[in-house]
Amino acid sequence: MNTGGFSIEHLGLAAFGLFLMVTVVLDVCMIVSLARPGDERRQLMVWKAGTWTLVGTAGSLVISIVECIVQNRAVAVNPFIVLSTASIMYFVLLLFYRRKYGG
Repeated sequence: MNTGGFSIEHLGLAAFGLFLMVTVVLDVCMIVSLARPGDERRQLMVWKAGTWTLVGTAGSLVISIVECIVQNRAVAVNPFIVLSTASIMYFVLLLFYRRKYGG
């Protein structure tokens, strides 16, 4: 029965759409941030955030591979989830290092 208002399904779809838009913006900002030159302090913050993001992403992929080997199934990695997690991790770490180094 349609009551004309928002249902739980509509709310979930709207939340996913918002998450998708935020993730796309974060991905574009991450690429721009990595490509943009800056002074030495900014380069240090970007380098550290990028390094720990790579370590976290590679670590999660290694854990996924080991899990699939142990469970004897094919490796199934969703690139959307990996990219979303990497972009969120990068910006959290970048904010941390900006606060730490005063950028």
